[in-house]
Amino acid sequence: MSDKYKINKGNEAYFVTFTTVGWIKILEEDSFKQLITDNIKFYQINKGLVVHAYCIMPNHVHMIIRASDPYSVSEILRDLKKFTSRAIIRKLEGEKSEGYKGILNHFREAGGHLKRIQKFKVWQDGNRAMILYSNKFLMQKLNYIHNNPVKSGFCFLPWEYKYSSAMDYTGQAGLVEVDLLTIVAE
Repeated sequence: MSDKYKINKGNEAYFVTFTTVGWIKILEEDSFKQLITDNIKFYQINKGLVVHAYCIMPNHVHMIIRASDPYSVSEILRDLKKFTSRAIIRKLEGEKSEGYKGILNHFREAGGHLKRIQKFKVWQDGNRAMILYSNKFLMQKLNYIHNNPVKSGFCFLPWEYKYSSAMDYTGQAGLVEVDLLTIVAE
């Protein structure tokens, strides 16, 4: 296995991305995005997740995060993805829409042949974790996260997108508590 995206123990900040299987746009609806933000808040309060930046897109989530002891970023992401998978499946099972049934079937097919998955697979394996090793790299990833909704045509300005931390970096409070990054001149 490559060490390129490996998460090490410690309290370093990481840029992470997790994506739905098949790039299914299940997070297109606000109720599913809210489910993700609620779970992020739970992990902040109960597991020491520190969020520096985030953006929830229709089929993936970008974050700059770190963990506080005794948990690691890897453990928190594993549990966050597991719990949000279950919550997404419960929500899909409660809906009568044919579109939702199709998505549910897709997640069932993705997880059906895997021994470690009980029934459904919502998230792709891995998190594409990259340690933020310099201010330049940190700023590149922070700008990438906040400009993702603009590039996708969801808004004109980054802070207009509700499910992102861009608003927090303008001095307003967003949906998730964000520990703002301070950039030191190199």
